[in-house]
Amino acid sequence: MSSSLSSAEPRGGRPKRFLSPTSIMIYSALLVAAIYYLIPLYVMVMTSLKGMPEIRLGNVFSPPVEVTFQPWATAWNSACTGLYCEGIKVGFFNSMKILVPSVIFSIIIASVNGYALSNWRFKGSELFFTALIFGAFIPYQVMLYPLVIITRQLGIFGTLTGVIVIHTIFGMPILTLLFRNYFVSLPPELFKAARVDGAGFWRIFLQIMLPMSLPIFVVAVILQVTGIWNDFLFGVIFAGTKNFPMTVQLNNIVNSTQGVKEYNVNMAATILTGAVPLLVYFFSGKYFVRGIAAGAVKG
Repeated sequence: MSSSLSSAEPRGGRPKRFLSPTSIMIYSALLVAAIYYLIPLYVMVMTSLKGMPEIRLGNVFSPPVEVTFQPWATAWNSACTGLYCEGIKVGFFNSMKILVPSVIFSIIIASVNGYALSNWRFKGSELFFTALIFGAFIPYQVMLYPLVIITRQLGIFGTLTGVIVIHTIFGMPILTLLFRNYFVSLPPELFKAARVDGAGFWRIFLQIMLPMSLPIFVVAVILQVTGIWNDFLFGVIFAGTKNFPMTVQLNNIVNSTQGVKEYNVNMAATILTGAVPLLVYFFSGKYFVRGIAAGAVKG
């Protein structure tokens, strides 16, 4: 009888309450953080949809009485970004010309570097890896003057090519670290079995490692897209006045000292400039978290 009663007792852990004190604290903190970051975005959107007479009334949190998209058209087509009044669209296309090759080249080189450092140990590989890690933490400002001299000697100073080369070089250390940690976390038996079957360096990388590396490639793309797109320093120094990226042109629009301050145009230009990284995070945020978790060092 006692055995039958003991078998009828519930097993396993006690179910957790959805609104436990810990859950309330976590969700409250997340709510405060979300409000903190969403309020500026809300103010920017509302201001960009208002006319200047309504903005001068001073209520930045109120929705527009009369919605107008003219500030967006002005910011894109005819806002003055320095010497030219061609809108921020010129900077958008310059940023795209910088972004696409920089992301592709840096990720290709870093993925091969990480693969080689994780599975193909060579003499001096640890020293090479240490140098890469050290390079990831060198402030960009320290390297500006040497980079100016080098790019000038190479004839690429003041060109989009110079900016692409610099972004590719500075993106490699941290990306190499990410790829190396990810490849180390993969089962080593896969690599050993491929070597036994006679597969070489590139065959193992292209046919075995690469198909398994989608999460970390997503992380690398997100990091590079946001970092390169939001860059101001390299763009203003190395691109040249006719090749300024979107961030530099936004700075010229917002900090213009001529004419009347058009806050609606400034807000529209700001949203347009931040749209690309914002959309990247919005559509691939969950893959970013998965890739970071998959690339964490295990053991």
